Amino acid sequence: MAVKKKAAAKATKKAAPKATKKAAPKATKKAAPKAAPKATKKAAPKATKKAAAPKAAKATKKVAAPKVKKARKPNEAFMKALTPSALLAEIVGNKPLPRTQVVKKVWDYIKKNNLQNPKNKRNILADDKLQKLFGKKEVTMFELAGIVGKHLS
Repeated sequence: MAVKKKAAAKATKKAAPKATKKAAPKATKKAAPKAAPKATKKAAPKATKKAAAPKAAKATKKVAAPKVKKARKPNEAFMKALTPSALLAEIVGNKPLPRTQVVKKVWDYIKKNNLQNPKNKRNILADDKLQKLFGKKEVTMFELAGIVGKHLS
């Protein structure tokens, strides 16, 4: 029995220093985060009060601004009448038109002749007239404005 008591005493002596070593770092780690949030909590309300006051002033300025609305002016570059090329004139006519109207008329032609790809509506399947204009059988709707722009002067 004496051997067991000595072995138990040695085990507790060895375990005790390890426990204190482990406990000490945990206590410091836990203490540091607790101290930090208290400091940020105290600082946070002051920051929000300062930030809230300028926002209120800005909000009143924004409310006053919409009352004096100006009429929207379209960009003159879009409204400038351009002459279509001979290939494009077959589809939209030979009178000078703004770029926006030319694209609109090309879309009217595409929808009238059912030239959108049924599986992917973003693609346009070219018929004989459009194939001369596009230079290929299928074009995406995103390429359309660029291709039409090359045929305007």
